[in-house]
Amino acid sequence: MKARFARGAAILCRSHRASTLGFLLTLMATGSANAQQGTPEQRQACTPDVYRLCAGEIPNARAITACLRRQRASLSPACAAVFER
Repeated sequence: MKARFARGAAILCRSHRASTLGFLLTLMATGSANAQQGTPEQRQACTPDVYRLCAGEIPNARAITACLRRQRASLSPACAAVFER
């Protein structure tokens, strides 16, 4: 029974990672039809902040982006630099 639960938890964790990756790929969207993909460095910079500040918004990319903007004062320096560009 424990092994089955652990396996299910691992699958759920991978699902959240995939959702977050999808968000981070669209993080730098300009809001127009010409969305830009974030660089690997930008995705790496903001992933911890997404989990720390906006986990409840996963997997909604727009909601995560809005959350990070609202939480600008609490962002790590690396992620804050992503939003300054």
